[in-house]
Amino acid sequence: MKISPPPASRVLPLVVAAQFACTSLWFAGNAVLPSLLHEAHLAGTPLSTVVSAVQFGFIVGTLVFALLALADRMSPSKLFLLCAIAGSLFNAGLLLPGQTTASLLGLRFAVGFFLAGIYPVGMKIAADYVEGGLGRALGYLVGALVLGTALPHLLRLLAAGEAWRGVVLGTSGLALAGGLLLWWRVPDGPFRRPGSRLQPGAVWQVLRNKPFRAAALGYFGHMWELYTFWAFVPLWLAAYAQRHPGSAPLGPGWAFGIIAVGAPACVAGGYLAQRIGSRRTARLALATSGACCLLSPLLLVLPLWAFGALMGLWGMAVVADSPQFSTLVAQQAPAATKGTALTLVTCLGFALTIVSLQAFAALHPHLDARYWFWVLAPGPLLGLWATRQADAPRMR
Repeated sequence: MKISPPPASRVLPLVVAAQFACTSLWFAGNAVLPSLLHEAHLAGTPLSTVVSAVQFGFIVGTLVFALLALADRMSPSKLFLLCAIAGSLFNAGLLLPGQTTASLLGLRFAVGFFLAGIYPVGMKIAADYVEGGLGRALGYLVGALVLGTALPHLLRLLAAGEAWRGVVLGTSGLALAGGLLLWWRVPDGPFRRPGSRLQPGAVWQVLRNKPFRAAALGYFGHMWELYTFWAFVPLWLAAYAQRHPGSAPLGPGWAFGIIAVGAPACVAGGYLAQRIGSRRTARLALATSGACCLLSPLLLVLPLWAFGALMGLWGMAVVADSPQFSTLVAQQAPAATKGTALTLVTCLGFALTIVSLQAFAALHPHLDARYWFWVLAPGPLLGLWATRQADAPRMR
């Protein structure tokens, strides 16, 4: 007798919990980097390079998984578990003695590669259970990613002594638990359908679709800003503390709060999108984060309470548009080439984060700290320009 799958209301919280646990691997290397480099005598390895290694691994992994159609040829929950196990092991590899710059970057690349079987596959599992209200569902899932991204900063704050080792062990253990939870409690969804393989010849056909192109450009503008902002929040906090020596220390707890506050913003954005549409919700968040970019020189001269409030607002706006742009891309992708379209947009978006990270890393030593985040302003401006038509057909 065929067993009916559990209802979406029961499955979605499990997927969100598993996503949160497993995506904590994403920025674990960043949180422990200063201590790890000091202990391994690897001075000179920049933060932007470590983050870019994860992003590059994610890009390669996304392409490989799409070409092999793994999520269609095997149970997505099993694929999620296998990638969670592999990602946790490569993350734990940071504890091995005798690290070199090459081994550090290789381990972070491998983590990014297997995150490609966690983040997108988790979204696919949710979509297999949810036919309507995709924007709200993705709001919860991206919120889980945000919390997972912020978690290493909180673990580092709570740990003592060998703090960086505790962060590595904690994130690896969480990822393993998340993978097991999803595999054990979430069977294949009722709306699961075989997807299409990657179709390189359909690239131009996809890009000729004007509403899809607008959604993709909006997503690219969002991605230009997001990961570079997250990566350099600690540096920005240090710049504020340097200008206000009498203020309280702005350590990992602040970094955690500024990033983590984006999680409830993603969820709230999902509910708002049900009322005003995904396009308007995404544009509201883009406009807010773009204004924060342009006004960032003023933040460093504000008193601590005002600085904290505006950084919290920025932390919400910078990611609240992410699930809505993902929804728009999925809605505007032609049905016959949806696999190609989504793969291209995801890969190009994360490739753009590498360019943004390296541009910021190259420019910030030559700029006054007040103007660092002006480097990110072109992203929101591009997104707002691309999605500017209020009455664009089929884009809500």
